[in-house]
Amino acid sequence: MSFAGDVKAELCRGKLGDKSAAQAEACGVLLYGNRFSRELVKVVTESPAFAQRLPALFRKAFGLTFDEKGDPAVPGKRIFSITDRKKLAQLWEVCAFDPSGPTHHINFGMLEDPPCRLAFLRGAFLAGGSVTDPQKGYHLELATTHLRVSRELRALLLEMGYAPKETTRKANYVTYFKQSEAIEDFLTAIGAPVAAMELMNAKAEKLLRNGVNRRVNCEAANVDKTVDAALEQRRAIQALREAGRLEALTPKLREAAQLREAHPELSLAQLAALCDPPVTKSSLSHRLRKLIQLSQEGE
Repeated sequence: MSFAGDVKAELCRGKLGDKSAAQAEACGVLLYGNRFSRELVKVVTESPAFAQRLPALFRKAFGLTFDEKGDPAVPGKRIFSITDRKKLAQLWEVCAFDPSGPTHHINFGMLEDPPCRLAFLRGAFLAGGSVTDPQKGYHLELATTHLRVSRELRALLLEMGYAPKETTRKANYVTYFKQSEAIEDFLTAIGAPVAAMELMNAKAEKLLRNGVNRRVNCEAANVDKTVDAALEQRRAIQALREAGRLEALTPKLREAAQLREAHPELSLAQLAALCDPPVTKSSLSHRLRKLIQLSQEGE
């Protein structure tokens, strides 16, 4: 199952609220489902948990049953529909909030209490929401075919302290979050704290992995730098030897040359500790630079 499927399964394990909360959740489902008109209600889902929750939700919210529920024995998408005129009129009056007009609206009158607001958001996510696997990225969205509903949802989320973004995709109006913290808060609020914790853990793993990668890359770069410097120093020493000038150098320079040739793999700090007596890293670096300079003067 996908991460989004896991989230919906977790949401559906939560108990149905009282009648007011159930109506708010059901309205979220209708306004973010596949079709909600005076002629037809259609909700299509691939989530077995959501398919199991839907009939109980509509019974508690409105005392209604679906005219079609799909075959639970058939895997894949299940279609829930209502075509009965009386049922549709009841749903339209409560959830479309504009019995006389063709435009859908959010019924803010039923969302005055925080539990009802969260129930509405939960229903909207179950019907028209998706969330990306946090191992791949951070993106949560709610998509509806109703422009005014999308705008009103954004106003609702802003009032609740969220800062969603909006876009359009084909015939859908999409409200979405890209920040991991906002997604964590949203999932926790609507009833999926386990999924929110999984997202936080994935983010922590990414941060740790990125930190390790940066450290490894930095260490690899330092190793490459050390090897390149050692090669340049050994070439300089060899050039001085072939020119018969190595033995004429000062004891300190000869010691630096001998140590570098004997230990080409060591860093400056390690090499400096082998001097007799030990010297600082900067002192040894100065001696090795002097060897390179002398070799170049003889070219």
